Amino acid sequence: MKKFHGTASVGLREKSTGKLVAAYPYPVSGKDTEIEQKVRFWYYQQSCSAEEELRDCYVDLLTEKELKDK
Repeated sequence: MKKFHGTASVGLREKSTGKLVAAYPYPVSGKDTEIEQKVRFWYYQQSCSAEEELRDCYVDLLTEKELKDK
């Protein structure tokens, strides 16, 4: 089963806290692995420290509240 099937908004979360690190600003489509790669690559391009941060993050769906705050 696809995790992101039909999803419009995803972001990166900290593994330890579940806190949203960044909301991916573009619509997503494709296979889960492709979406995860796109989001991680986008975040990596944001700063040179992103590589270290990405080790402790995972791609996840945004909640309704996060969508409103986006």
